[in-house]
Amino acid sequence: MTTDPLLIFDRTILRQRRERAALRWGEQAFLKREIARRVVERLDDVRRTFPLALDLGCHGDEVAAALGSRSSVGALLRADMGLEFGRRAQGPTVVADEEALPFAPRSFDLVLSAMSLHWVNDLPGTLIQISRILKPDGLFLAGMLGGVTLWQLRQALAAAESEIEGGLSPRVSPFADLRDAAGLLQRAGFAMPVADSETIDVEYQSPLALMRDLSAMGESNLVAERRRGFSRRSTLLRAAQIYDERFACPSGRIEASFEVLFLHGWAPHESQPRPLRPGSAAHRLAAALETTELNAGEKAEPR
Repeated sequence: MTTDPLLIFDRTILRQRRERAALRWGEQAFLKREIARRVVERLDDVRRTFPLALDLGCHGDEVAAALGSRSSVGALLRADMGLEFGRRAQGPTVVADEEALPFAPRSFDLVLSAMSLHWVNDLPGTLIQISRILKPDGLFLAGMLGGVTLWQLRQALAAAESEIEGGLSPRVSPFADLRDAAGLLQRAGFAMPVADSETIDVEYQSPLALMRDLSAMGESNLVAERRRGFSRRSTLLRAAQIYDERFACPSGRIEASFEVLFLHGWAPHESQPRPLRPGSAAHRLAAALETTELNAGEKAEPR
């Protein structure tokens, strides 16, 4: 068990799981493909070109595939903490940890990341590193799993464990919330930070099929202080039963929800729009609204 409050996730285990997941990744990549597609779609709203881009957490090259033949992005460098994913990438790749980026300041015009940053222990620190490796007026676009992800599974596991084992342990990893995301971008030094979320609902044949899929993707529980050893079979079977009872679809399958937080921010540059200083407006709001301006404490006269 760790005593460091910043070590939420066991990234040594994450690296091992990434290596295993890479061996059969094509069968498990549907969620990464969808998140990568939605990240890249947001790039279409930006009318400029990016000569050098970084795909941070490339997995099986889903971001590169989503970019396709877009002329707005020039060269694309991949980075992933998994050696096997790096070997299988279809372009230049660096094996690198998102928590210790090995790139020089002001290296990239664009940094893209899909389904990778939710496993970072020090997310504010990683965002600061990303802002530093961007050139002035460079763009950061990311999609990461958010705090509402797998809420159905959380409920089912908590109920089953409380009923059978008489207590709770962290079985589904905690992720960032939308209300914190834009603030984290601002703290990291990004200009014009924007954060929004979307939910991807996926149907599975059964709760156990969902759990097997999460394991195959390398996306199962990585909480550093999780209970070690195998879960009790009776607990998992009871959790699956509760999941079926509460969250079955009309089709007889079950639904799992993945919340995706989309982050958008620019490296500061003098050409970017900035808010006016208080009191510097050339025209008063009251005049535009054709109404009377009142000082603090004054009351409007009845008409």
